[in-house]
Amino acid sequence: MTPSEQEKIELEHEAAKLFMRLYEKQFGVPMRHIWHNEPRKPDVSCYLNDQKLDLEIAHLYGSEAEAMLILHREVNQRTLEALHLLLEVPVKERLLKALNTILINKAEKSYHSQRVWLVLRNANPLWSRADIEARRDQLSLPANHPFEQIWMVGDMAGKSGLVQLFPVSLQEHP
Repeated sequence: MTPSEQEKIELEHEAAKLFMRLYEKQFGVPMRHIWHNEPRKPDVSCYLNDQKLDLEIAHLYGSEAEAMLILHREVNQRTLEALHLLLEVPVKERLLKALNTILINKAEKSYHSQRVWLVLRNANPLWSRADIEARRDQLSLPANHPFEQIWMVGDMAGKSGLVQLFPVSLQEHP
């Protein structure tokens, strides 16, 4: 396994554990024990109230250049130029575009799973939970996606809590 593959798995596990802790705290429903899955299955599995649940995990960075910066990668001239070009696009527009891109890409995948939730973690410090909530009705989610629910952890540390993106009507009692 390459170092980048290992880092990806560690970030997925960290995001899954954070989501589970926040969900359990918010709704009082136990979420326990995660394990990593092989390709063609969602990233991790856990138990929600003693029933198996699979979680597909994604991080919302924005662009590839922003991801390089956020992940503290070495930034070359090409990355700096890409970051400079981003200054011309309003931050909130970049959020909606990045979020819709992830949703569309993840919705096109198929999973060997009875129940799968998509969990996104906002990694971009330019965007807040309020920014995400304000754009919830502008999301482009294909009608035939595989997700029972879609959640967003509002920031890397989870301090701003969770935002349910789909279905919105379940927010008070999932």
